[in-house]
Amino acid sequence: MRTHASLLVNPASGDGSPSADELAAAARERGVEVHLLEKEDDPGELARASGAEVVGIAGGDGSLSAVAAAALETDAAFVCIPFGTRNHFARDIGLDRDDPLAALAAFDDDALERRIDVGRVGDRLFVNNVSLGVYAGLVHRRERRRRRGEALARLRALGAVAHHRHHLHVRVNGEPISARVLLIGNNAYDLSLFTLGERARLDAGELHLWSAGGWLPTAWEDHVAAEFRIELPDAHVRAAVDGEPELFEPPLVFTSLPGALRVRIPNTGGDEMHDNPRATEEEQEQAQTDRQDEEESMRYPSDAQPDAPSEGDAEK
Repeated sequence: MRTHASLLVNPASGDGSPSADELAAAARERGVEVHLLEKEDDPGELARASGAEVVGIAGGDGSLSAVAAAALETDAAFVCIPFGTRNHFARDIGLDRDDPLAALAAFDDDALERRIDVGRVGDRLFVNNVSLGVYAGLVHRRERRRRRGEALARLRALGAVAHHRHHLHVRVNGEPISARVLLIGNNAYDLSLFTLGERARLDAGELHLWSAGGWLPTAWEDHVAAEFRIELPDAHVRAAVDGEPELFEPPLVFTSLPGALRVRIPNTGGDEMHDNPRATEEEQEQAQTDRQDEEESMRYPSDAQPDAPSEGDAEK
């Protein structure tokens, strides 16, 4: 009897080749139940309601965590189909991010299954990372302007954040830290200047917390633990969870869940999941652009706190 499998496809993701309809058709040919997401759909709820033994999501990094959380709750296996502009998780589990159709082989009966770590902050799961500070402010402003239908949302958000120079004053596991950026990663990232932040492992059972206190994020201080408790003086704090905006009430407790998520990947004849391929030239150029954006967002002074919502700002 064939495994009951379900795939959610985010039509807003992808570059049009293949199209969402083409991807859905290819999945159905494999016997996979497919749902094309609509604007008001909750991917996590749909994944839970499917009752599937294998649940997948075709989208970018921001689409993954809700479906991964549903898989964790229902003890289903999780499938990631790279179908977005950023697919860091897909890269780190060894998928070819330029070939979403090939990734559908993770639904086949001979697919490989691995257990990987995930992170949790409060009741929110993350598969990649959570950021606090200036980058989180950028993500929130970009999302708010996108909801308002403004063009060039990312550039406008960058312009807004560029005038903020406020440091986060926090306590991490009781230790005071002042930083412009905090990044909490599910396992260790390579944060060197010209890479996209690859992870060699997703099963080390560790959280890494990096802090950058200067104007430019070129010097990172790395802390490693299975759990971090972050205390902040504000009533609310903006965060970017796997690149998506989120609003939390401190203190924030970050916990690693070692080996919690069952992930299926195509059987390509090898035993390694984390082949950690090198970034392409195009990806390296994008990484440099992102780095320049982050640097520009840190250059200009302001006394405003980018991570405490202003009046009328909490539109979550």
